[in-house]
Amino acid sequence: MNEKVVLAYSGGLDTSVVIPWLKENYCFDVIAVCCDAGQNEDFDAIDKKAIATGAAKSYILDIKEEFITDYIWPTLKAGAIYENSYMLGTSMARPLMAKKLVEIAQQEGAYYICHGCTGKGNDQVRFETSIKALDPSIKIIAPWRDDKWTFKSREELIEYSKAHNIPIAQTTEKIYSRDENIWHISHEGGNLESPWNIHNDDIHVLSMPIEQAPDEVTFVDIDFEQGIPVAIDGEKMGPVQLLKKLNALGSANAIGTIDIIENRLVGMKSRGVYETPGGTILYNAHMALEKLILDRDTMQYKNIVSQKFAQLCYDGLWFTPLMSAINAFVDSTQEFVTGTVKMKLYKGNAIAVASKSDYSLYSEEFATFSKDEVYTQSDATGFINLFSLPLKIRAIQKLNREGGHRQDGSLERKVYKASEFVE
Repeated sequence: MNEKVVLAYSGGLDTSVVIPWLKENYCFDVIAVCCDAGQNEDFDAIDKKAIATGAAKSYILDIKEEFITDYIWPTLKAGAIYENSYMLGTSMARPLMAKKLVEIAQQEGAYYICHGCTGKGNDQVRFETSIKALDPSIKIIAPWRDDKWTFKSREELIEYSKAHNIPIAQTTEKIYSRDENIWHISHEGGNLESPWNIHNDDIHVLSMPIEQAPDEVTFVDIDFEQGIPVAIDGEKMGPVQLLKKLNALGSANAIGTIDIIENRLVGMKSRGVYETPGGTILYNAHMALEKLILDRDTMQYKNIVSQKFAQLCYDGLWFTPLMSAINAFVDSTQEFVTGTVKMKLYKGNAIAVASKSDYSLYSEEFATFSKDEVYTQSDATGFINLFSLPLKIRAIQKLNREGGHRQDGSLERKVYKASEFVE
């Protein structure tokens, strides 16, 4: 009886070749697992292709809702953005996919998991650290790092596919390497490999160039409960429906496209174009609601924590004690982040223009510039005196050290007393 291996399967050229390659080189029974995270694919066709290519069994797993509730929402609540640009679309999905691979491996009695990630990317780290954290007994096979994998180019993979009667959708070179899910789509390669090249307008899949966006403004109200979006324009929605709705609104207004250089975990810089239409709207709305509700010290410390959260997520360290601790902190900050934000969508911009909450710390009585009965402005004098006291002492000491000058130019040393500076 052959050993079993669970393969992270996409139905693309690489993983289609991996199935017969594993059978030839390891004599494994291959169990193909494809995760539906919201990418635009024909999953019935992928399922049939896996079996036709030689898989002993094929799984198509719908992970969209779990992806949103257990990975996207925590990241949104944390306000985590890697290097102030990347909203972690691929990074969030990988630990969940790894979790599903482990679950299938345990269910099937398989002790091997195989993935098709290259040795230059971040995903190999994300998959493998997650697998090791969840089940360290499982062994990893990574063909692109395996001496038995002799392929050097896409053309060689195509030749192998033809020789083994592996169905290929198309044989032309892909312009971009893409990863898509319900949160975003990423684009790498092609003309993006030179940072001096402007990305082409035809790169867009989920959105559009700003120049093609309509001239009309779109307003949308988003309701949050404890930091989680729950309704659009007063209509309650499940997580999948809500995110799809915001993706459509964002796409129609050219929102959420970024073109960035990022630092990969493996040590090199890479360039990517990311489209995150609904996610961009949600991040801006959530940030606006927090500004209404959270106190200054909590917001400032949460910003520090958000950066660490983003790095852990990007580096594939989702299943770690530190990530669990950070999530607990973030959840405590979201206890009262409940309210509504009105967003203005226009030509690539998602702007929070109004917000309200029963837990708002904003008080018109205290904040007004008109006459009020609750704030004694003269109290500010004592506050400023105490607040500036260290600066005042430092200035007095500086005067005492440097002294002054007489009219004839000679140095005059004078010792100043604090009492001389009392207003």
